[in-house]
Amino acid sequence: MVHYINTLLFGIYPYIALAVLILGTIIRYDHEPYSWRSGSSQLLRRKQLIWGSVLFHLGVLVIFFGHLVGLLTPIQLFDAIGVSHGAKQLLAIVAGGVAGVLAIIGATLLVHRRLFDKRVRATSSFSDIMIIVLLWLQLALGLATIPISMQHLDGNEMVKFMSWAQGIFTFNPEASSYVADAAPIFKAHLVLGLTILLIFPFTRLVHMLSAPIRYIWRPGYQVVRQRNRRVGSLKAGE
Repeated sequence: MVHYINTLLFGIYPYIALAVLILGTIIRYDHEPYSWRSGSSQLLRRKQLIWGSVLFHLGVLVIFFGHLVGLLTPIQLFDAIGVSHGAKQLLAIVAGGVAGVLAIIGATLLVHRRLFDKRVRATSSFSDIMIIVLLWLQLALGLATIPISMQHLDGNEMVKFMSWAQGIFTFNPEASSYVADAAPIFKAHLVLGLTILLIFPFTRLVHMLSAPIRYIWRPGYQVVRQRNRRVGSLKAGE
């Protein structure tokens, strides 16, 4: 039974989550393009949103790209350039820990704002509240893995997750076995991460895929045209 559950969660569920992520995102963009937005509530309470948003996004971006590079870069490449598993583990703990603290502080501000500001909560959907709470929980789980990682500074624990992630993307039927003996907190972190990918197309998170990169090189000014209004007769006979 334990083997079956492990295979289901870490050998089958990842493909379900990725399939729903890809297909759901395409379908939403095609059928509901006007819902493809972040739904900002900045006008309702600006200061807390700015602090929370900046800290959250800064931390999450570092974590996202750190996970992307750390998990999907072939192990042989790290070996070839002389980066030991221990050094990589320590870097992940330090960089990920700092980014995680920034992100969870920002997420806490956003959760507080979303739940306890009456105007913001009144304009929030169930999806809005659910996704920020899930992200907060995921950040908390990630930070909770640090003490366990500190006990495995040889990097072998990190290699398990690299082998698992790369096994999923290379359709290795044995991928789930790499994390079979991982600590429960790591498994919870993985399952919740996959669940967030699963529900991604149905939340405001889709706005991540529409980052306005073109604004980087746009002119530093905007052209604003004023609409003329007739407020009365200015000339006789008009």
